[in-house]
Amino acid sequence: MTNLFSRIKQTLSADFHEVLDKKEQKNPIAMLNQYLRDCEKEVEKVRKLVERQNLLKEEFVKEYHEASSLAEKRSSQAVIAEKAGETELATFAKREHQQYEERANQLKLSLEKVSEDLTNLEQKYEEMKHRLKDMYIKRMELMGRENVARATHRMNQVVDANKAEHSYTKFNEMESYLDRLEHQVNSAYHHNTIDARIAQLEKEITQPEEKTHSLSQ
Repeated sequence: MTNLFSRIKQTLSADFHEVLDKKEQKNPIAMLNQYLRDCEKEVEKVRKLVERQNLLKEEFVKEYHEASSLAEKRSSQAVIAEKAGETELATFAKREHQQYEERANQLKLSLEKVSEDLTNLEQKYEEMKHRLKDMYIKRMELMGRENVARATHRMNQVVDANKAEHSYTKFNEMESYLDRLEHQVNSAYHHNTIDARIAQLEKEITQPEEKTHSLSQ
């Protein structure tokens, strides 16, 4: 039991903040996840020990009540045997009464010790669960900080002076290309419109001349 409490104390006193600050660790979230998994295993072990201790306490309670009941029974039987003149039977009943009474007293002491250990285990178990919950919350906080750091890094890349200038240059090049393309399209449209208009005028001029020529013949 002493070794168990020592392990619990070590688990509870572990400073995971210091662990996270190790310079060689590049991913504090991954490290914290591993630390949490280890703590979860320890908490589960303690939970099983608490259950076993509780079952053991129930067995002690059962044995204590049984021994106490038999001690009272043998005491009553000894009185009855004495009244009936059964000396040998009365002696046997008294001896049985003493044995059961001693057993009940021993079981009572053991039950008190088991109950005390169970209380300590339950308290440590609750303390470990609270610590584990605190670490879950700490992980959430670190994940939030990690998200902000990554987002800030990406935003800094976008607004970086050199990279921004490069982006603006690319934008200006694209804008110039679109302007040239638009000019070419407009010029082609304008050219096609002029050609079509001249052709129409040519047709209109030619038709009256052809009619005049026909009449003169």
